[in-house]
Amino acid sequence: MKMIFLIVDDHEIVRSGIKNVLNVLYKPDNIFEAIDEESAMMLYTERAYDLVIMDVQMPNTDTIRLIEFMVQQNPEIKVLMFSMTAAKIYANKFYNAGAMGFVSKSAGLDELTKAIDLVLNGRNYYSKGYTDQQSLNTNNSNLANPFKSLSSREMEVALLLLQGSTIVTISNLLAINPSTVASHKAHIYQKLGVDTLGELIAIGRLNNIIPQ
Repeated sequence: MKMIFLIVDDHEIVRSGIKNVLNVLYKPDNIFEAIDEESAMMLYTERAYDLVIMDVQMPNTDTIRLIEFMVQQNPEIKVLMFSMTAAKIYANKFYNAGAMGFVSKSAGLDELTKAIDLVLNGRNYYSKGYTDQQSLNTNNSNLANPFKSLSSREMEVALLLLQGSTIVTISNLLAINPSTVASHKAHIYQKLGVDTLGELIAIGRLNNIIPQ
């Protein structure tokens, strides 16, 4: 029986690469592509999918909300996250929302293939070095990490700030107003108890959000 896949990523070259892998390995009946939350929801409501492969950060997209929507529509859906974003920050949020795995875009073809196979067979897979399987079932075990208090959007902004992005750059990347970014930044600083970018970087390193 042939399968149907949905790829959700705002970069055409990434979608094309995943599509080629899926065509070679599985010879699916069809592969559909979406670039953001709206297009993904529209395609998702039109048919059933065997697997959804989704990026984490996309313009005009609340990824956690999108996963929850998909699971609500079909509790049996299998969702695999595929992103450059550090999974250890989002692992529990993905898992609790209903995603079954995460693969880094820096992973090799063998790891991506392994992840797809496991998720298609109903098993969880998270890239080695990002998280361990036990942590996925103990989402209250790391409450000492202040980053856990951030919303998914605040975490996106925090990550970009830690990467050195300006408010204007973040505004363009996430397709939101600069004033909204500034508001998120203020909330992030308040929740984390920091006053400067230097302090944010320090607490990011302390909690292994960025390399030491």
